[in-house]
Amino acid sequence: MSNTLTGDILAILLFVVATFGVLFGFPIAFSLAGFSLLFAAAGWALGVFDPIFLTSLPSRYFGLMTNEVLVAVPLFIFMGAILERSKIAEALLETMGQMFGTMRGGLAISVVIVGALLAASTGVVGATVVTMGLLSLPAMMRAGYDPKLATGVICASGTLGQIIPPSVILIFVGDLLMGANQLAAQKTGKPLDPVSVGDLFAGAFFPGLGLVVLYILYILVMAMFRPSSCPALVMDAKERASLGRRFVRALIPPLLLIVAVLGSILAGFATPTEAASIGAIGSMILAAFNRAFSPAMLLGAMRNTAVISALVFGIVLGVSVFSLVFRGLGGEHLVEQLLVDVPGGAFGAVMAVMFVMFVLGFFMDTIEIVLIVVPITAPVIIAMGVNPVWLGVMIGVNLQTAFLTPPVGFALFYMRAVAPASITTGDIYRGIIPFVGLQIVAIALLWMVPQLATWLPKVVFPDPVAAVGSPQPGSVFDDIMKGQPGGAPAPSGSPLDQILGRPPEAAPSSDPVLDRLMKRD
Repeated sequence: MSNTLTGDILAILLFVVATFGVLFGFPIAFSLAGFSLLFAAAGWALGVFDPIFLTSLPSRYFGLMTNEVLVAVPLFIFMGAILERSKIAEALLETMGQMFGTMRGGLAISVVIVGALLAASTGVVGATVVTMGLLSLPAMMRAGYDPKLATGVICASGTLGQIIPPSVILIFVGDLLMGANQLAAQKTGKPLDPVSVGDLFAGAFFPGLGLVVLYILYILVMAMFRPSSCPALVMDAKERASLGRRFVRALIPPLLLIVAVLGSILAGFATPTEAASIGAIGSMILAAFNRAFSPAMLLGAMRNTAVISALVFGIVLGVSVFSLVFRGLGGEHLVEQLLVDVPGGAFGAVMAVMFVMFVLGFFMDTIEIVLIVVPITAPVIIAMGVNPVWLGVMIGVNLQTAFLTPPVGFALFYMRAVAPASITTGDIYRGIIPFVGLQIVAIALLWMVPQLATWLPKVVFPDPVAAVGSPQPGSVFDDIMKGQPGGAPAPSGSPLDQILGRPPEAAPSSDPVLDRLMKRD
């Protein structure tokens, strides 16, 4: 058996074993890293893996952790944690529900609108589903809503944070696509339009709004043909008299935050990372305005941010090891050949990758799927002529659909955790099926009309510089996939050093903390 065939077999087995390891409940970071090291040892013993690939892991991971784009991730998580604790979501749901609740289906429509506003404010899915489930589900049950419709609306609206910017998932996808786009330009030898996280945010804007419109249209149809499933809300005269003032007080602060964060990106005033810092400060100001800001609340939000960020970047470390070993075994070329040989050219390749990501979405978290699949497949697909912004938005909508799909959609588990015992798991599953159908309609529309994702980025960022040459330094893709083996960190420096033309300071030869632990002088 040739070394190439042996490496391909080991690469396939690594992917399968790592996936099943996750399914059996092992922590994703440890599963990916542990199984990858075992397969690296097997490949080394069989002469098909060079261990020098692993020597570049420290420098790559350090480069990844210092990537300016990814600073936006903990900042957006912090912003969501502050908003969750400041009762802003609660006030929004209450006043929006009363504003639209006097019409049939109005309470469900208000849940969709609030879900979109929270998505545009935080970009974090799980917290949104749980928050809206705790706050709006009891109100919908008291109003006499069908449990299937109520749970379906909450789950679908809570996952809008997956696609409506600023989305944490889109940050990772956009950063990965930057490196993939550069590599595709290298492969083809042709200049390609660049892609950035800002492009992806702009590209996801209309598809995200389109999903909101589809959800609302479905609720209106239900109100017309099955009015008993979504009755109108009854309000007394006192509540009706103060509704306008409460509506303005509840709606204006989140809208200002959305304009400050998303508007600064789309207007070109700020990068996603800078906008995230604006959002973090803005969320604290809103919490103080809402008289909910306190040292205890700030400490809780900071602790929550640290835990989630550590979890995310721990997964990134595991994926880094997996990608290095997979590439060292020849898996990158195997995937490239498989996608090129799929019938239908670029259409077939995109369809195959979307199907794989959709299926993986039943079992794995979206960040894990993005970090595993996108670096391996995106360069090949982009080199086949697929627009990277359209591809990134398609990935976002597709993963949102997988997040909702029974039997193991994560949003359904979040809903089950907060729903009362009177609402069965079957009710939740049956309630989400129409919204999964709407997601498929959105994917089909985006497939047939790619301008839904590509038009706004061209308007917002009209003068791109063609991408050609080596991958952009600092992207996750570059850190995970394309660094040269050998362990030497790539030369870099602070922005001030680069502006002044100074060489970067040399890295310290030892870590004083580590030296102390090892009892070295």
